[in-house]
Amino acid sequence: MLFPKKVKYRKWQNARKSEAKLAAPETRGITLAFGSFGLKAETQARVKSNQIEASRKAIVRTITKVGKMWIRIFPDRPWTQKGAQVGMGKGKGELQGYVFEVRPGRMLFEVDGVDEATAVKALKKAGAKLPLKTRIVRRVETA
Repeated sequence: MLFPKKVKYRKWQNARKSEAKLAAPETRGITLAFGSFGLKAETQARVKSNQIEASRKAIVRTITKVGKMWIRIFPDRPWTQKGAQVGMGKGKGELQGYVFEVRPGRMLFEVDGVDEATAVKALKKAGAKLPLKTRIVRRVETA
């Protein structure tokens, strides 16, 4: 699974963003940069590192050794959780893993080197593993 090699702060403060700011379209990482086909986020969500790994495995199994795949997001935000049946107070919970905050329009995965049917099948499987709505996009050929 993906996680940072080193972090400056083990636990982050809560991001107190309004729903409107979270649902606002992404401005960075919105176009295809490497592959011919991509998986683009339609809604906002926090994607955990194990969900990214499950999507990666689904893509790799489908495109086999022929194609190439790129992951365009990296989980660098730590998330914490208190233990079961632990009372209020007494500080923040223990670190559970890392997430990436996805906003609408963000390119999540890219695929190249395979035909369109295989790429669409792989990206559809990957999208099913994620907690958000996705759309498959393809590079527009210019003449």
